[in-house]
Amino acid sequence: MQSLSLKEKASYGLGAVGKDMVYMLSASYVLYYFQDIMGVPGAAMSMILLIARVFDAFNDPLMGIVVAKTKTRWGRFRPWLLIGTISNALVLSLMFSCPPGLDGGGLVAYAAITYIVWGTTYTMMDIPYWSMIPAFTEGGKEREGLTTLARTCAGVGSALITIITMMCVPALGRLLGASDAAEAERLGFRAFAILVAVLFILFLACTCLNIKEKSNTDIQTASVGDMFRALLKNDQTMAVVITIVLINCSIYLTSNLVIYFFKYDFGGEGWNGSYTLFNTFGGAVQILSMMLLYQFLRRFFDNIRIFYICLGLAMAGYAVLLALAFTNMSNVYILFIPGFCIFAANGILTILVTVFLANTVDYGEIKNGERDESVVFSMQTFVVKLASGIAAFITGIALSVFHIQKDTADSAAAAVDYSLQVAESAKIGLRMTMTVLPIFGLLAALFWFRSRFILTDEKVEEIAQKVKERRTAQANLK
Repeated sequence: MQSLSLKEKASYGLGAVGKDMVYMLSASYVLYYFQDIMGVPGAAMSMILLIARVFDAFNDPLMGIVVAKTKTRWGRFRPWLLIGTISNALVLSLMFSCPPGLDGGGLVAYAAITYIVWGTTYTMMDIPYWSMIPAFTEGGKEREGLTTLARTCAGVGSALITIITMMCVPALGRLLGASDAAEAERLGFRAFAILVAVLFILFLACTCLNIKEKSNTDIQTASVGDMFRALLKNDQTMAVVITIVLINCSIYLTSNLVIYFFKYDFGGEGWNGSYTLFNTFGGAVQILSMMLLYQFLRRFFDNIRIFYICLGLAMAGYAVLLALAFTNMSNVYILFIPGFCIFAANGILTILVTVFLANTVDYGEIKNGERDESVVFSMQTFVVKLASGIAAFITGIALSVFHIQKDTADSAAAAVDYSLQVAESAKIGLRMTMTVLPIFGLLAALFWFRSRFILTDEKVEEIAQKVKERRTAQANLK
């Protein structure tokens, strides 16, 4: 097998940019679009997001089995990649093009159907995208290098959407002739979603055209039953998985509410710019912490100590954010202080939980005599989506309880200070939800992890040696 060409690497990386642009647009803004712009009650949206994301988490293993059993003249991956991309792009456009005349049950039904179908079609594309790597790469450095490239490109796609969305949306709305701020957001999201959908199709078309399967590699698939069996047999996997759920629920809760914080609490007619600036800073800090800060800390501490440092840093960031929220906030730059703590900690924690999960594979091989590598890593995607659903549910309930929703009757102007539309008690509730609840979640993760996890660096080295000796003994028997 020849090495991958630059054209193949670029085409695969371009696909990652496109698919994560679509994912981030949905993950970050679908709640805001339906609840705040279109008027779906927060409680209804919380149920829709929870059900859809839990369903999507269970749907991933099923799609893996479908792809594994597919055989066509174009291979088993590219047909699903193309079908999933086109259908997902279409549903994305429809999801952010809700008819303004809908209300009541019709509006809730539209949000539920489009979001659930969007998640299903995204899975249809996402599973074959990542599963196809072994089919056109050699093992070792080539495969590792392509995976790193794709993950980096995916981060670029996510960052682009995070940075530009709330600057592009009102601008596109005004370009389309919106008469007020409310209509500008509604028309702007529709146009922006269509633009992203078109780019998505173009980028993934490059992937499908320029990447061809060069081997008939079998795919290892894991059912939901396999995941739960692995959890019950491997106490260290259980320790890490529950830790991931607690951490991600805490982080996602804040990320879901931060746009409401800037719009209704921080306020001002230029809240879009402040929100964009904060996200740009946070994204840069998170990436740099993964690339540089983790490597620096690793020179002085083992992974478990770094984990505790990051949990403490994140909780300190939330505490500072809560304190600042009760001051007369007028400058977004002061929010960079807690933002640095939270984003830096999140970036490093993302690496650490993956490392800890990988270490549980060797542990399971020694303890149970089985190496459940594919099952364990399928579980990571499952629990991330589960945590996302739980956080979305809490977010929707909080918005409903605190009555945080735009009053369109008071929005008939080109620019509006929405912070004047929300009661002070609602602002306090928002601040407490996005800071105090995450602190409790991180504390729970800390106590759970500390009481259950035993895989120190020394223990990992000891287990690795045992795995090596076990395999040598098995090879000698043959």
